[in-house]
Amino acid sequence: LPKFEDDLFRLHDFQARGEDAFLIPTGEVPLTNMHAGEVLSGPVRYVAATECFRKEAGSYGRDTRGLIRCHQFRKVEVVEACPPAESGRRHEAMCDFAQGLLEGLGLPHRKVLLCSGDVGFGASKCYDLEVWLPGMDEYREISSVSNTRDFQARRCNLKIVDPDDPKGKKKVFAHTLNGSALAVGRAVVAVVENYQMP
Repeated sequence: LPKFEDDLFRLHDFQARGEDAFLIPTGEVPLTNMHAGEVLSGPVRYVAATECFRKEAGSYGRDTRGLIRCHQFRKVEVVEACPPAESGRRHEAMCDFAQGLLEGLGLPHRKVLLCSGDVGFGASKCYDLEVWLPGMDEYREISSVSNTRDFQARRCNLKIVDPDDPKGKKKVFAHTLNGSALAVGRAVVAVVENYQMP
């Protein structure tokens, strides 16, 4: 997990399959690895409510307390593996799904396409959904939706039958997508702040 290496909580004096064990910082890796070494016959999609743990290394100032930045938090995550030709369209659909949750809650928000310098390790394209927090007088990230193309699939040897092969014998690395559909703690803050009556 190089993306979160400095943020991981290691379980001391405990190993899993002979390797150091860690609390998960995000659900995408275990969800994707459920199919490690497999060949999928078609796309797979998962929605998971995950308990996540991060040290938040390098955090300082006003965001180190409260519900905005926590060491343990819950989020609803969406993960998908699909044929390469579908990943661009599926990425947009996944982002629309996450936006639909914010619209359903009536929360003011915006969609931000991240520049390459801000995109996480392994992702080729990433949108952040930011919700308006009146108490902070700014937009803050509440969701991040990434297309990692075949990066994660190569690491876990996840392939899919190429739908363009009429005989169905050609196998290609799947493209994986992931998104935090809703960071629960931040959503609570957004609902309280945006619906608070004077």
